[in-house]
Amino acid sequence: MEIISNTKTAANTVEVEFKSSAEEFEQAVQAAFLKQRKNITVPGFRKGKATRKMIEAQYGEGVFYQEAVNGMYQRTVSDVIDELKLEVVDMPKVEVTNIDKSTGVSFKAEFTVKPEVEISDYKGLKVTKTVKTVKDEDVDAELGRLRERDARIIDVTDRPLEKGDTAVFDFDGYIDGKPFDGGKAEKFSLVIGSGQFIPGFEDGMIGKNIGEDFDINVTFPEDYSTEELKGKPAVFKCKIHEIKTKEYAELDDEFAKDVSEFDTLDELKADLRKHLEEHAEEHAKTDVDNQLSEKVIELMKAEVPEVMISNRVDDLVRDWEYRNRYQGISVEDYLKFTGTTIDQFKENFKVPAEKQVKLRLALEKIVELENITVTEEDIENEYKEMAENYKMEVEKVKQAIPVSSIEKDIAVEKAYDLVRDNAEITEKTEEAEEPKAAE
Repeated sequence: MEIISNTKTAANTVEVEFKSSAEEFEQAVQAAFLKQRKNITVPGFRKGKATRKMIEAQYGEGVFYQEAVNGMYQRTVSDVIDELKLEVVDMPKVEVTNIDKSTGVSFKAEFTVKPEVEISDYKGLKVTKTVKTVKDEDVDAELGRLRERDARIIDVTDRPLEKGDTAVFDFDGYIDGKPFDGGKAEKFSLVIGSGQFIPGFEDGMIGKNIGEDFDINVTFPEDYSTEELKGKPAVFKCKIHEIKTKEYAELDDEFAKDVSEFDTLDELKADLRKHLEEHAEEHAKTDVDNQLSEKVIELMKAEVPEVMISNRVDDLVRDWEYRNRYQGISVEDYLKFTGTTIDQFKENFKVPAEKQVKLRLALEKIVELENITVTEEDIENEYKEMAENYKMEVEKVKQAIPVSSIEKDIAVEKAYDLVRDNAEITEKTEEAEEPKAAE
């Protein structure tokens, strides 16, 4: 393979003219002949038994040219990318400009490459780390959630329905004396006060008893989802079959023993506070990282090819589908449920995709500027961590993910660590009036 010309035609576009020699072309034609001959019939010969010269005499000298060029294409383009050290971000547009058995095959290809990136002043970035103070009421709220999960459901038979109860009841709805679609159900369970039904319905049930027949008069909201029901007055004929409520445990040492490994309520509260404080610290760190990322992106200067962003959008769509696979929800299902198009769905990912692409480009430039290197120990540790996360053998992870990819990711992480380690982070709590500089 010989490169004839290499021209930068736009900010992120390189046009390359190159050619394969006559010898390389001859090898490709011979390979095409060996691949195709079993399917070719020449009069006077059994199928697959004719020589190459006989086939070319029968069907023309160029009978194997297309297959030969196709066979050369991927390898030759790959050689061009390697020789010129192009960082290609999209499939190249390749054109065959000449085929000649005496001179070989000439190509012209247009490559979209990573942009040239400029960045400076990424050390000493100023950000604020705000850590939420955990209050007694936060601990009490966590206790309340534990108490809610521990509650027992009991049947109520000695009083009317109250707010917070669950009613098991029949209802049959009418508009202008006529039933309507979706207005009838039997033994439907409804938590009173949940707001699941239209305004006024649940309030109309309060005070009613098991076995009692009663009517509820309501009006559908003007913005109701079903067009034919908007603003219409309706009557629901109802009958309660069961009333259920929750019975809550006392918040004492016995409760702590039941819901945790602790013997006392004070110990449980202390543990809840500890976890809330750890969560607040992690949230604050994440916020700092987000602030630093935004500042790094702002500092970066580059003309980012649109294809890099669209490719990242496609990655995020695949990630979304992977995360929702256990619920059995595909992208196609989601589009049907929501009545949106694939383009509208992808639009949701465009902003985060653009930020991720720009941040990655900026960090890769910092890797270059700071001469950041990755050791074999770094790579081995990363493979081990991935194996643990994926619950796979290390060797299988190595087979699936090339070292070059791992090496680039580690280098980018080191670049981000450099930005964070050199940042000026001011710490404060939500109640603090005067912030303090981080040590």
